[in-house]
This record gives sequence, C-alpha cells and structure tokens, in this order.
Amino acid sequence: MYSSTKIIELGSCAFRQPQADSHCRFLHGYRLTAKFWFEADHLDHNNWVVDFGALKELKSILQHQFDHTTCISRTDPKLDVFKKLNEAGVCDLRIMDGVGIEKFAEFCHAKANIFVEQSTQGRCRCSQVEVFEHENNSAIYKAPASSSFYGEKYLEARTDEIDHHFNKDTSATLQENQPKAAPKEQVSAETEAEDIATASDAKKSSVTKKSTQSKKSVNNWVDPEFKGKTTNTWRF
Repeated sequence: MYSSTKIIELGSCAFRQPQADSHCRFLHGYRLTAKFWFEADHLDHNNWVVDFGALKELKSILQHQFDHTTCISRTDPKLDVFKKLNEAGVCDLRIMDGVGIEKFAEFCHAKANIFVEQSTQGRCRCSQVEVFEHENNSAIYKAPASSSFYGEKYLEARTDEIDHHFNKDTSATLQENQPKAAPKEQVSAETEAEDIATASDAKKSSVTKKSTQSKKSVNNWVDPEFKGKTTNTWRF
C-alpha cells in the first residue's frame, strides 16, 4: 500500500461550543489548517497516489465551508439568533452536525474521501485528516474503513459469493444423483406384476405348508434373501 499527504489551508472560521464551561462557549475563531492522508494499493500512470494539482477543487469546497464563515451546530440553543445575523448580512452562516476541530476533521475527511474516490475511480481513498486550530492544538479523524477493512469486506463478499455458487451447484448435483422415479405407467405395470407374483407365491406357500406340517417350525418373519444386507442412506 502507498500513502501520501497534503496540507490545505481551510481559512479563518468562527464557531463556539455552547455547552462548554470555559470561554469556548463564546463565539471565537481560528485560522484552520488540515492535513490529509491519502492511500492506494496501486499507483496511477504517473506513479502517484493522488494528483496534488487535481485537489484544487477539493480546496475550494473546503474553503467555502470554513473561510470567513461562522460554523454553528444545528443543536445550538441560539441557532435562530445566528440565522437572523446571517439574514442581516452580519455573518456567513454554516450549520453543521457538530463544531470543533474534531468534527471539522470528520467533515473534511468525508468530503475528501468522496472527492478522491470519484476522481480516481475508486483507486485512492482518504484514510485520515488532522485539523489544526494552531501549532499547539489539533484533532484527527481516522476512517474506520482502512485498507485492511476494505480487504476484509472484499473477502467476506467473495466468501458469500463462493458459498452461494457452491450450494447452488451442490444442490443441482445431488438432485442429478437422486434415483429418478419411473414413469407412472411403468410403476402401475410393475405394481400389477408384483401383485400377481405375490398371489402366486401365497398359493404355493399354502400347498407347501400342508406337506411340511410334520417338519420343525421356523421363523417365517426372517427373510433369508436380505440377510446381511443394509440399506444405503444419503447424508448431506
């Protein structure tokens, strides 16, 4: 697996954590920077993981979200106030599922991963993103679907596919090996012949019985023709 990194300036952004006990509950801002990790199992025709020059559109998408904007959580109790400020032209509002550099890193990863997967036809992916408030503070969002995760999912999918075809083929083979039933007309004829033979044997047995009454009795329930034989049973 190959890996490369890219640093993108996100711009100056204002936000707040309304539930914080510190001054972070107030509106404040930072000049945000993000570092991206890209990975691929195979390089492109230029021997690159990703074309850095082709990331300009991704940079524009991210700066539209963060550069000179006010990012507010959709659960912020003062969201209506910020909406009015936006309508009044006081701030450029962005409503997000959550704010802070941890959530910003998650947001950047989602955008970057979609972008590079589409631009490389799935060859490249974004494995993690680190967002800096400044040189001392940063947060990292790492994708749960790393390269090993993709490999496991691929093997699971292939295993399910193989099992499906194996079971299908095995079922067909077993059906082919099952004894085929005789046609209805043939079964009727065979049954009729067996009935005639049985009646004939019964008649002979009656005649023989009279001539052997003086002989020692035997167990008539024992059928010597099937002595020592077993019945085969299919097992799956």
